[in-house]
Amino acid sequence: MTTHQANKALILEFYRELEGADAETVGGIVDRYTSADYQWHGVHPFEEQHGAEAVTDAFWRPFLAAWSSVQRRQDVFFAGTNTRDGTDWVVSMGHFMGLRDRPWLGIPATRRIGFLRYADFHCIRDGRIVRSGFFCDIIDVMHQAGINPLPPQTGASFVYPGPRTHDGLLFEAQDPAAGEKTLALVNRMVDDLTALNLSGDDLPPPELLARSWHDDMIWYGPAGIGATYTIPRYQEQHQLPFRTGLTGKVFNGHVTRFAEGDYAGFFGWPNLTNTPIGGFLGLPGSDVRADMRVVDIYRREGDKLAENWVLIDLPYWLKQQGLDILERTAGLVGTDYS
Repeated sequence: MTTHQANKALILEFYRELEGADAETVGGIVDRYTSADYQWHGVHPFEEQHGAEAVTDAFWRPFLAAWSSVQRRQDVFFAGTNTRDGTDWVVSMGHFMGLRDRPWLGIPATRRIGFLRYADFHCIRDGRIVRSGFFCDIIDVMHQAGINPLPPQTGASFVYPGPRTHDGLLFEAQDPAAGEKTLALVNRMVDDLTALNLSGDDLPPPELLARSWHDDMIWYGPAGIGATYTIPRYQEQHQLPFRTGLTGKVFNGHVTRFAEGDYAGFFGWPNLTNTPIGGFLGLPGSDVRADMRVVDIYRREGDKLAENWVLIDLPYWLKQQGLDILERTAGLVGTDYS
């Protein structure tokens, strides 16, 4: 069994045990699969944690105490070697589905089905998880509870589907050449964006995107921005508000970037630094530079990218500017935020 296949098997077994866990037993499971120096990067308010016990206390125990009958519903699953440092990673993307029977992060219970959109990156060494990046869309959970902490978004809201081709779960080994082609395409696209940032041009023509993207691309953005379809609508509903509403954009690099088959993914800590000058997310400008932590998962179709699932830690970006949407929501609805 290759390293990537062994790592996939490890993560699938970890997920199988997690699905049978509750708030009392989850800590032991996390401990069994992680190293003594385990490092975990979680979105706000979970933040960076070190060691299984800290991760369990920050996320898993409160999550499983608030959500019941939780299922992990994966849409994308693949492995690869990080081009930055040669480490080996596995990524899972999809939704947790469960019953929202108790308040969570100050968001009131609904007693209905809830979906928590997530992306979960794991670095594996010697059969143990040594580092993870966990992103989830908390604002989307707020929307499901009827809470809108931001002005109306430019894109569409719905439970995002997996790949149009229904082939995102790469449980079997893939042709290495396909992954190399996917990663080369993603790298070229990132280079184009970096050059655009340096140029100061905030109104790029659609032809620039068409170098890397299909005309009927689908961009599944985080709640607060939403999803958009086709290059012209993507530019109208996300790219142009993003580029014109933020200034001083600096790309900080990625913790990991890798591909397998037709899929690629990365996350940064942080990816970007920028200053809002007004308009992005429908909010006023400020002079506060803030970091953005971002996940991108891509599906390649032929020679271009067809679908892109994006998670941005918007609560963290907003908190740096003095707006803690979770603390504010908890105060308004009278639930415990901890």
